[in-house]
Amino acid sequence: MSDTALKPSLTLSKSGARVGAERIALLAAIAEHGSISAAGRRLGVSYRAAWDAVQALNNLFDQPLILAQPGGAAGGAAQVTPRGHAVIAAFGRIERELDTLMSGFEQGLSATDVLWSLGMKTSARNALRGTVSRIDGEGISREVSVTIAPGVEITATLTAHSVEDLGLVVGKPAIALIKASFVILAKGEGTLRTSARNQLRGKLIRREDGQVSTEAVLELKDGKTLTATVTKEAADELELTEGDEVIALIKAPHVILAVE
Repeated sequence: MSDTALKPSLTLSKSGARVGAERIALLAAIAEHGSISAAGRRLGVSYRAAWDAVQALNNLFDQPLILAQPGGAAGGAAQVTPRGHAVIAAFGRIERELDTLMSGFEQGLSATDVLWSLGMKTSARNALRGTVSRIDGEGISREVSVTIAPGVEITATLTAHSVEDLGLVVGKPAIALIKASFVILAKGEGTLRTSARNQLRGKLIRREDGQVSTEAVLELKDGKTLTATVTKEAADELELTEGDEVIALIKAPHVILAVE
C-alpha cells in the first residue's frame, strides 16, 4: 500500500487492556534484543513506557508473552515466550490480510473520515478530529493543542506520561472528546476574561429544549459542530436563538484526547 493509502489498524482488547501494532513491535524488539530497555531504545520509548507495555501484553493473554526481570533503564534480561512468538506471527499475518482487504475496501470510499468512526464508541457527545499543533509545558503536565479546523484549536491538559503513552507529537492526528455538559455558553464581543483555556466562537444552528435542560449545537468551521447541554433557565437568560453568535468555553482538563 502507498503512504497515502488508507491503512487498517488492528487492536486487541480484553477487560479494558488494549494492544496495538506499537506494542507488538515492542514485543518483537524484545525478542531480538533480549532486553526491555534495549527494545525501548530501539523504538524510541522510555523504559517506563516499555515496561508498562510489557505488563499490558502479559495481562491481555492467558499465558505470559514475556518473562522479564526488572533491571531499570540500564537493562535487565527479558525473554519472549513461545506464546509471545506465536502472537507476533499471528498479528503480522492478520495485518497482512487486513491490508489486502483494505485495498478493495478503499475503492468504495469517498472520504477517509468514514474509517475513523467505525471502531470508536464513546459517551462523550463531542468527538472532534484534528491534528496536534502544539505541545507545551514541562514536568508532569503538558498542554496539547489540536487544530480541528483552520483557526480553530482545542487545548487539553494531560500528564507527560499520557502524552508519551499516546505517542502524541506535532502533526499526529488525534480526536478531542468533550462531554456536552462540560461546555459553557456565553455571549459577548471580543475575548472574555475567564479561567477556561478554550474559547470557541460559533453560530447557534440548533436549540432543543427539554423540561429542565437545553441542547445547543454550535457550528464552528469546515462543518465542525460542538454540542453543549445547559439548563433551560440558563438558555433563556442568555436568550439563545438560532443564528446567534455564541462563545463556547471549555476548561483544558475537561478535554480528553484519543488516537487510533
